[in-house]
Amino acid sequence: MNTTRILVTGGAGFIGSHYVRTLLRPAGPGGVRITVLDKLTYAGNLANLRPVAGHPAYRFVRGDICDSLLVDRLVAEHDQVVHFAAESHVDRSIADGGDFVRTNTLGTYTLLEAVRRRHGDRAVFVHVSTDEVYGSIEHGTWPETDPVLPSSPYAAAKAASDLLALAFVRTHGLDVRVTRCANNYGPHQHPEKLVPLAITNLLDGGDVPLYGDGLHVRDWLHVDDHVRALELVRTRGRAGQVYNVGGGTQLTNREMADRLLAACGAGPERIRYVEDRKGHDRRYAVDWSKIRCELGYAPRKDLDRGLADTVAWYRANRSWWEPLRRRPVAQAGRPTGTDHGLA
Repeated sequence: MNTTRILVTGGAGFIGSHYVRTLLRPAGPGGVRITVLDKLTYAGNLANLRPVAGHPAYRFVRGDICDSLLVDRLVAEHDQVVHFAAESHVDRSIADGGDFVRTNTLGTYTLLEAVRRRHGDRAVFVHVSTDEVYGSIEHGTWPETDPVLPSSPYAAAKAASDLLALAFVRTHGLDVRVTRCANNYGPHQHPEKLVPLAITNLLDGGDVPLYGDGLHVRDWLHVDDHVRALELVRTRGRAGQVYNVGGGTQLTNREMADRLLAACGAGPERIRYVEDRKGHDRRYAVDWSKIRCELGYAPRKDLDRGLADTVAWYRANRSWWEPLRRRPVAQAGRPTGTDHGLA
């Protein structure tokens, strides 16, 4: 069997580490060698990769995707790139968007340039993006052909990276495939995000904070389903195409909070409303019929079962999340952002 060498950027984060663990598990696809490139900012955690640390097909490199010399060397050693690395915390992007422009836009450009120089159209480049690039939609769903209309500096920096990636397809003929996913949830998600913030607060006897009136609508996608979709795109997707990845369950934030309360055995008195975020998108909803029809994707994880499993994981892994809650950037008790999976 031929071995595919995959460079995974941001592979110590929530979704990236789940992707790496999935590919390297005993029941995984096999035939791959993975190098994780991660800067290990507050959202990157080597503990997420501990289950594969001794795997012969895994190695870790600490570094910045904006470091052109490092990126050029690593890209030359690999056949494919799966690009997760991004700043993704909306509230921080509103306070200061500089790191978002640098990492999300310049970092993506640095990777694309390295692929162009080293591989041309011979390397698959999967660019992992978000439904937030579309902005807010009152009714219906966004198809991939809709223009991007981002609301936050985070979403704008991601939209810019999407457009750069697609421009490299048209100008240089690169095999780039863009995915735009709904809100993710699952184990190993940083506790600044809505689902793990609510769970860890409830486990500590606290409450569930909600922005505004709590009626902002999101589509929820378990990280298992997202990773399956990414593998379908990497192995069977088409160059130059955008694929929306939906979860199939649209809820208001209040409805999600109610489900989390039930899963944790708490009552509605544990809800606390806080001042809304500036420019807060009211509703996200992607049309994911393209990936369903072309690649056979459909979400498999039932939301109630997925939330129950997620609560059980956080209940059993206090040693993982308690240190993160003590860091200043992860302010417990207030919803702080959005990361392919927040509100």
